[in-house]
Amino acid sequence: MTRAETQLWQLQVDTGGTFTDCIAVSPSGEIRRLKVLSSSALRGRIAAPPGRRSVTIEGLPALPAGFFRGFLFRPVLRAHSDRLAEGRPGGILALDWDPAALRLDLAEDLDSIPEIAALAAGAACELVGPEEAPVLAARIATGTPPDRPLPPLAMRLATTRGTNALLERKGAPVAFFVTAGFADLLAIGTQARPDLFALAIEKPAPLYARVVEVAERLAADGAVLKPLDAEAAGRAAREAVSRGATSAAIALLHAYRDSRHERQLAAILRAAGFSRVAVSSELAPEIGFVARAATTVVEAYLAPIFSGYLERVAGALGNGGKGDSLWVMTSAGGLARAEGYRAKDGLLSGPAGGVLGAAAAGRRSGFPRVLSFDMGGTSTDVARYDGDFELRFEHRVGDAHLVAPALGVETVAAGGGSICSRVDRQLSVGPESAGASPGPAAYGAGGPLTITDVNLLLGRLSPERFGIPIDPEAAGRRIDEIARGLDSEPEPLLEGFLEIANERMADAIRRISIGRGYDPAEYALVAFGGAGAQHACAVADLLGISTVLVPEDASLLSARGLGIAAVERFAVEQVLRPLDEIEGELADRLDRLAGQARAAIVAEYRTDGTEDGTDGGEMQIRRRIVQLRFAGQETSLSIEPREVGRGLGAELRTRFLAAYRDLYGYVPEGRKLEVEALRVVVSAGGRAEPEPGVRPARAVEARPSGSRRARFGGAWREVEVFERSALAPGDRFMGPCLVVEELSATVVESGWRGRLDQALALVLEKVPEEELVGLPL
Repeated sequence: MTRAETQLWQLQVDTGGTFTDCIAVSPSGEIRRLKVLSSSALRGRIAAPPGRRSVTIEGLPALPAGFFRGFLFRPVLRAHSDRLAEGRPGGILALDWDPAALRLDLAEDLDSIPEIAALAAGAACELVGPEEAPVLAARIATGTPPDRPLPPLAMRLATTRGTNALLERKGAPVAFFVTAGFADLLAIGTQARPDLFALAIEKPAPLYARVVEVAERLAADGAVLKPLDAEAAGRAAREAVSRGATSAAIALLHAYRDSRHERQLAAILRAAGFSRVAVSSELAPEIGFVARAATTVVEAYLAPIFSGYLERVAGALGNGGKGDSLWVMTSAGGLARAEGYRAKDGLLSGPAGGVLGAAAAGRRSGFPRVLSFDMGGTSTDVARYDGDFELRFEHRVGDAHLVAPALGVETVAAGGGSICSRVDRQLSVGPESAGASPGPAAYGAGGPLTITDVNLLLGRLSPERFGIPIDPEAAGRRIDEIARGLDSEPEPLLEGFLEIANERMADAIRRISIGRGYDPAEYALVAFGGAGAQHACAVADLLGISTVLVPEDASLLSARGLGIAAVERFAVEQVLRPLDEIEGELADRLDRLAGQARAAIVAEYRTDGTEDGTDGGEMQIRRRIVQLRFAGQETSLSIEPREVGRGLGAELRTRFLAAYRDLYGYVPEGRKLEVEALRVVVSAGGRAEPEPGVRPARAVEARPSGSRRARFGGAWREVEVFERSALAPGDRFMGPCLVVEELSATVVESGWRGRLDQALALVLEKVPEEELVGLPL
């Protein structure tokens, strides 16, 4: 934390596909928690028949007078979302807000739009803000209307904006400049089949709009074989700009060895009028032409979208977007300033915050080995933590292949908003999501049946705890439509949808555990996100996991993880030399890389204007990584030496051979080891997660706050409901039951029991079979 932050509001904001989560800490230390729709909308209900130019709305947060001035008022109807998308008026501008009377004054008569004029008491409506969702969250947290500047604040932000733009193919028009003869480099790619057994392969369209071959050539050692034809490159660049390309990606053969041609070409392209130029030797200075080129195209494609979004957020902050007002989470779990943030480093920024939060929650509750299970509205992200985070230096997001450090997160398109459908007699869940607009059917905006609706209809969610108006009857109509023509009641279909979703999420966890040689039964499952605790016991049963942890602030854990993140920088050196030849140089090379990473952090803080450049905190070398492989092989293993000094080479050999045997089951004879690359991670400025206070642990049975009818084990039954805020450390309860709270709910399945621990986390444990005899299931 910077010294300036202690005098500011501190906001941790995670923007997902459906909801934006926010934890805000005031300068006096008060903590505020909230969720808003990522569409920048707040929802309520019409409280009374509307007047001519005013309407009374209930269910909105307590906000100051005039807060909604400039917002767009409209009913929660899909028709209006469509009309807005077509560029036609879809609502009425709000002029004023009277919080005492709950009255919203409007700029036009209500009858100017027939659908609005027909609104009756009880109808759902929404107010759509003119700013990005993180800014709306900041205004609600600080009570600042849009016509006033926000108070000075420091925001830490994780966002799916770049990921969504990539998956939805909504990036900038890109011209791809590549060495002559390699125009089809990315079209050919690695030739890996996306589906091994598919007979008809449909290759995704390239991200670039046009490809330009550049007359130049470097040798494998970086020597110039053919100089860059600057005049021809300039003509091609001007033509590309004239045809609509605004962003350029440069990837020239062997540029990781010598970047002179790429730097020369970048200057030519900027002079030709390209607003963005991505250069492969700056973004991924490593061997591997295909991956380096693909990364550069992704950066060129997304940078205008990402930077525009961050500029809009930063521009609304109290510090005018300068200094330390906005820091953004990277895919590797570190923070970077918004200025200079690279899109290719942030495609997993939201999930990374969740992994940090899950690891901290596990440590607080005494579980050092955890599997994080982050189920949100659009997708589910899972990862493994075993004393430190698994890092990947190449990964895929959608169709994109990236060379960029990232936590080892596996994502599956199964979330609370995943669409449930039927074709003939086959049920399916996802991968499409209802998102924030229209949202699940129960949101009342004409959306499809989703997993959220399924849980609601099975009695596992309380309509009154959503925080927005909910219409269970709308969800009921959707399942009736799906069940039409089948000789079946809706309940078996709803349970079938749950089973499909649970199996898909369990399979993602298998990929990051069993698929890499780790037994999930040896880990605790940390469930979080808005929907994680609803499915955690069922997913754990599929994996043989006996302990589930639902931490405090589970529905906001990704935002909470932002609070403990540190500023991190990676330094990398491509080596490609035998270990025997270079082992005496490794310590010096690693030290030199550590110096580069430290310098990058110091420069970043000094740009913020701090006096000492290090935020008053000590920088530390978090990790030293030596990537080794057998000579002639392509894939390397990452080895982290315990000490850097005498005996380093021997330690690396011993640990590499052991890791290789564990992974592949054998060790080749007579093969030399090669150092592919060296990497060093340096961090600074991380906040310590507060330890739980000492609370007496009473082993007593918890008192339920009530009961509700819910579906468990294929039958309807009356189950106990516990209010989480009323539980004290040591309170115990037995499934099947529900634990409800302000922003989420925990489903405790039959055969599971739970307790609240001293860290205020719910610890759910599988009851051994011998203890289940005689218990109601």
